[in-house]
Amino acid sequence: MGKRPILRKRALRSAALVPLLLAAGLHARKFYDDDPLQKMPPPLNADKAQGRRISDYYDFFSHTFAKRGEQNTAKKFTRARAVNTLGEVPDNSWYTNRHYWHRMSLEELARGPGDSHAPDTRGPLTVVKAKTEGISPGFTMKDAKGRKYNVKFDPLTNPEMATAADVIVAKFFYALGYNVPENYIFTFSRDRLVIGPDVTLTDAQGRQHPMAERDVTQLFLKVPRQKDGRYRAVASYWIQGKNVGEFRYHGTRTDDPNDIVPHEHRRDVRGLGVFCAWLGHDDSRAINTSDFLVEENGVRFVKHYLIDFGSTLGSASTGPNSPRSGQYLFAWAPAAAQLLSLGLYLPQWATAHYPKIPAVGRFEWKTFDPESWAPEYRNPAFVNRLPDDAFWAAKQVMAFSDEEIRALVKTGEYSERSAEDWIATCLIERRNKIGRAFFAQVLPLDRFEVRENKLVFEDLAVKHGLIASREYKIQWSRFDNNSEQKTPLPGETAFTVPAEIKTASVGEYLAADIVSSDPKKTVTVFLRKKPDRAEVVGIDRGW
Repeated sequence: MGKRPILRKRALRSAALVPLLLAAGLHARKFYDDDPLQKMPPPLNADKAQGRRISDYYDFFSHTFAKRGEQNTAKKFTRARAVNTLGEVPDNSWYTNRHYWHRMSLEELARGPGDSHAPDTRGPLTVVKAKTEGISPGFTMKDAKGRKYNVKFDPLTNPEMATAADVIVAKFFYALGYNVPENYIFTFSRDRLVIGPDVTLTDAQGRQHPMAERDVTQLFLKVPRQKDGRYRAVASYWIQGKNVGEFRYHGTRTDDPNDIVPHEHRRDVRGLGVFCAWLGHDDSRAINTSDFLVEENGVRFVKHYLIDFGSTLGSASTGPNSPRSGQYLFAWAPAAAQLLSLGLYLPQWATAHYPKIPAVGRFEWKTFDPESWAPEYRNPAFVNRLPDDAFWAAKQVMAFSDEEIRALVKTGEYSERSAEDWIATCLIERRNKIGRAFFAQVLPLDRFEVRENKLVFEDLAVKHGLIASREYKIQWSRFDNNSEQKTPLPGETAFTVPAEIKTASVGEYLAADIVSSDPKKTVTVFLRKKPDRAEVVGIDRGW
């Protein structure tokens, strides 16, 4: 299926050097001494990054009625970039390898991005800014310790729905590798809330006026009140750094010298579509992202965050999600089907059934189709997803055990066990559908290593019980790292590493082509001779 573009360490020393490196032919070699990269090199200083705002309306119309970014087609496509020679995403300002590669305990999963900054409700909670964006009521506050939070509530009709989703999904995305805020469910009494100085509110006519107690009262008339008179909310601990706006799902930031890979070609952004499908995050658009200028080791760089998960797990923040969630808000094909059938066409989503549990909104698994699932409107990175991108994401979803999923759902603090059980069951069943769908698109072999002079691996479809067993064929070859040519080794068709590796010089390579019943679905594993062993240095996948 062609060569896989890879970001190399030396190309990232400076974005300005990339064209020179390419022109000089420095990518003629497939592997370099530092491959495979596990972490991107230190970022360049990006202190000139400026704040920006992306219009939600423009984003919707431009993606619905036009194609943004470099889009893949059946005949011409771009393999994922920003990956190492193993096809994995090195740790970077977008993504950090977590649960699949470094198993997290139940306590670590429940902790998520942090659990030491819950709002202190023993003292006053000071409103410092009225919420003028989004569709759910809320405000920005400081607790008694001076810590800052964004605060949001559940809709009157569905207590616990949006707040639970916001907390649960943030922890899932963190375990999956993304940067997210610390979200906390907390309850407080109305008398703890005070209005800070100079807080203004914009009314329906766009006029600003000082926020008054009556405005706070009107807000609380729109949100559920618990039997004990207190209110439940979700508080997002203020992300440290300077907010410089949202990121787009295509192109790059021109004011960030580290952002050199178009976002629609990043594996960690393409694969995000699979995670959003699993968690019902159809509101996954630019407005629900945020870039922050942060400083580490004396260097200021842009760190990319996913935010605002109130519209997940069957919630639409202000009420249950639409029954057609998982489909574009507008698409020509279904619109034509409705027109031509005079309204008699019945889409699959219309056959779904939901439990009468207000806290779970509309979330289910029986009609869920991970391959056709889509956000509210076209996302260039999600559309560009290739089978190896989907496999990268699906293996992470499948890595969550039933117990781990239930432990994460419990952090939503549902008052009814039926709500907790339903959400967990849906996530377990949707997980299984994702594994069956995307493992079938490739030969799902992973975790390669040389052990006792044999090439060993896991077949993830077998491991997770999706198929009973599978037979494999292997052919070893010498591999010329400069010409990228393979020379088959006669008779070397066993998983034992050929004896030739013992006489090979340090730095020489072998390649193992593995296939099963479908000759199009292949995995090529590359070994490099080290002084004391052979190491797995690269993986290529075909389909």
